Amino acid sequence: MAASPRETREARRRIQQMEAKRELRRDQEKRRKRDNLLAGGAGAAAVIVAVVLQLAVFSGNPTEEEFAAAEAGLNSPSASPSATATNAPNIPKPEAAAGKVFTGELKLNRGAVGVQLDGTKAPQAAAVFKSLADSGYYQGVSCHRLTTADNFGVLQCGSKTGDGQGDPGYTWGPLENTPADNIYPAGTIAVARTGGNAYGNGTQFFVVYKDTVIPADAAGGYTVVGKVTSGLDLVAKIAAAGLKSGGNATDGAPVEPVTIDSFSLK
Repeated sequence: MAASPRETREARRRIQQMEAKRELRRDQEKRRKRDNLLAGGAGAAAVIVAVVLQLAVFSGNPTEEEFAAAEAGLNSPSASPSATATNAPNIPKPEAAAGKVFTGELKLNRGAVGVQLDGTKAPQAAAVFKSLADSGYYQGVSCHRLTTADNFGVLQCGSKTGDGQGDPGYTWGPLENTPADNIYPAGTIAVARTGGNAYGNGTQFFVVYKDTVIPADAAGGYTVVGKVTSGLDLVAKIAAAGLKSGGNATDGAPVEPVTIDSFSLK
């Protein structure tokens, strides 16, 4: 017996829902692999959900709980602060930096930036970045992301792939020294991380070149590990040159590529 028009419509609706779920899962998997500096609020989340539910390329399949959360415009339950509450085995111990202050230079292809890391306020983060700098990890790595909005100005660096992807084998926490008012003053050096995950820090960091407001997410704010001691005007000049995408965009790659020649700390 052939299906009635009503049965056909219902079957199509169920297929569309399943396809939307699959696309949501694929989006979640991508986000889990990225060390992203996130600054969107509930409004942005709602837009993302709307787009996900309309796309037509699908793979994977989220749980009913995750799909319901997405439909409500909420953060995915899998992106909770306790999603990965352990450090990778190769993460240096915070004791290596506790009570210490490290000074040095972040040398870019555009010039040098003096930096200072605070192992008293952020011992785990300072230990991580001292270890990475000493190993030469950052040599040749790009600063792939620049934001130029009125109250959101950062240069983000540290992704080996140059596109924001993180190393899933190098994640750590907890959050340290996060601003209670969500304000990151010009000159701040902070740690980029996966959204909604207090143990989603990795190898990426961002330099704030003008006073910036970044709303906390489900996990909290972003670890402030140190500050710029000289050369902040250099970062401001990079920002003033604009974005590669041009137009009215305020978030993307710098128009002139920025790479790290060396990162030294002592």
